[in-house]
Amino acid sequence: MISIGEFSNICKVSTKTLRYYAEIALMLPDEVNPETGYRYYSIKQLETMLCINRLKSYGFSLEEIKAILENKDLQDENLYLSLARKEKELERRVRESEKTLAQLHEDLADLKQGKSIMSYLEAIEVQLVEVPKMYLLSLRKMVQDGEFPEAYGSCFGKLFRKIADDKLTMLAPPMVLFHSAEFSSLGLDTEFAIPIQEYVTGTRDFHPRLCLKTVHQGSYAGLSSVYTKQRAWAEKEGYESSDALYEVYVTDPSQVSNERELITEVYYPVKKSILTR
Repeated sequence: MISIGEFSNICKVSTKTLRYYAEIALMLPDEVNPETGYRYYSIKQLETMLCINRLKSYGFSLEEIKAILENKDLQDENLYLSLARKEKELERRVRESEKTLAQLHEDLADLKQGKSIMSYLEAIEVQLVEVPKMYLLSLRKMVQDGEFPEAYGSCFGKLFRKIADDKLTMLAPPMVLFHSAEFSSLGLDTEFAIPIQEYVTGTRDFHPRLCLKTVHQGSYAGLSSVYTKQRAWAEKEGYESSDALYEVYVTDPSQVSNERELITEVYYPVKKSILTR
């Protein structure tokens, strides 16, 4: 038998942590002296502790680890599937960390040159354009934060099927219009649309007229910078919002190998502000 102190030293886990693991029944001492309360662990439990530490390093919660250990089969299919899911999560985090690191390198380079880390906003171009009338085949729904990837796939899938079934003519890439000023408890009022040539049941007129237009190349995460630049441009030049902001997805995300290849057009319908007329 191994005392709690020796067990702690071997596994590099504090005695406080071991007592907590006992409280939540993750790993109980093999023996507790009824007179002194001293805790002792078996040699076999060293392996269990190593397993717990390894699963923790993969990002499993203590609750998840407990369920795995209770199964008592560290070679079963469920464990394999759980590890496979964690592998994908870790790969996603690594990609995100790599993007963050690349951004950090750019910011450091800008600072060395005496530039602000926000100087990249200066490179975002804003054009004032006249957008002609179009017919939209669309679906409008409230979308909760976090549900957008699924909503994009589902709604555009339905629209593309209708275009194919009804033999309609698609005139421009898919677009999304954001009708809400902010998220509510019901989500964001979002319209998924595809411009088509024919005016049929299910279509509507859309004529945004005067718009601020910006072409963004890269990750969708960068679109917030575009919104910021467009709002600043509008305020400086004396314009205000006149309709729902919308995005046009020039490239299909499923057809590119890297986010840097994504091209998105952002349109902000505007009119001259009353104060500047």
